[in-house]
Amino acid sequence: MTPRFRVGYQIHPQHCTAGQIRDAYRAADALGVDTLWVWDHLFPLYGPADGNHFACLPLLAAMAVETRNARFGALVHANSYRNPELLACDLATVDHLSGGRAILGIGAGWFERDYREYGFQFGDAPYRLRELGAALPRIRSRLTKLVPPPIGRLPIMIGGAGEKVTLRLTAEHADMWNTFPPLANWRRKNEILDQWCARVGRSPRSVERTCSIKREEYGGIDGLLGAGVEHFILRGAQPFDMRPLEELLRLSGR
Repeated sequence: MTPRFRVGYQIHPQHCTAGQIRDAYRAADALGVDTLWVWDHLFPLYGPADGNHFACLPLLAAMAVETRNARFGALVHANSYRNPELLACDLATVDHLSGGRAILGIGAGWFERDYREYGFQFGDAPYRLRELGAALPRIRSRLTKLVPPPIGRLPIMIGGAGEKVTLRLTAEHADMWNTFPPLANWRRKNEILDQWCARVGRSPRSVERTCSIKREEYGGIDGLLGAGVEHFILRGAQPFDMRPLEELLRLSGR
């Protein structure tokens, strides 16, 4: 039976050990998820501000060699943290390590503490969006020049919902797009993305629509499916209980 929707699992790499993260992504992969994700931050986003936290790219490399089935990526890389060409090169290598399963997720960035403590220019939201707009063509260009290139067409995921810039950039550059409930918000952003696709001459169906979701939001799945969601990504906080993921997989028709 064809699943009603695709299922992803996002690991929050904070307030845990590296071993617990490895156990989580291996368990999720064994359950048959379509995608695995980890965020790209440098400090915890909630809970104790100075608790354990692990870096994104090394975790993606570990996922590449320790999982077998799921596609995987960052949800999402903060554009400001890396040279765009270097990010493309890093992800292409991770793609080879995995046999062609990597996704390049990217967004404008937002968590000010990361910027301040690591010396990145924070600026304001328009500045960060301009930087993202400048980086995306550089990433796509570098992917065509790498030797060896990615094994397949390394998909680009953009996370965010800004109506004037982020969704335009998604229509221009992305293969996947992610934002959050509630339903009215998701539907509105999805419709605006469709409009941007039409303006840039692209089929809306060429951008996979994903939605980050918590267990408490499962009651809204049917409405979100009706609005156009194709792929739900469960946000997984430590202690990485697999039961909500198993439930989401059942709801998908597995």
